[in-house]
Amino acid sequence: MRDKYVINCPFCGGTEIIESYQTGYATITATSNMWGGVALYHSICRNCGSVVRSYVKEPEKLLKRKDRK
Repeated sequence: MRDKYVINCPFCGGTEIIESYQTGYATITATSNMWGGVALYHSICRNCGSVVRSYVKEPEKLLKRKDRK
């Protein structure tokens, strides 16, 4: 993630961003696909602790199996 671009924290200007993820009850599940979900990842500023970005790594998994590429 950090190799592709640099993120500056909009709250404190920090440049050291760490990546973490949530699983379990915090997974993302599409409303059209009630079976399973995907982990929610966060980019967090190490200086002030703000969540700078939240995303899923494989958004295609939120589609129904028949609609995936």
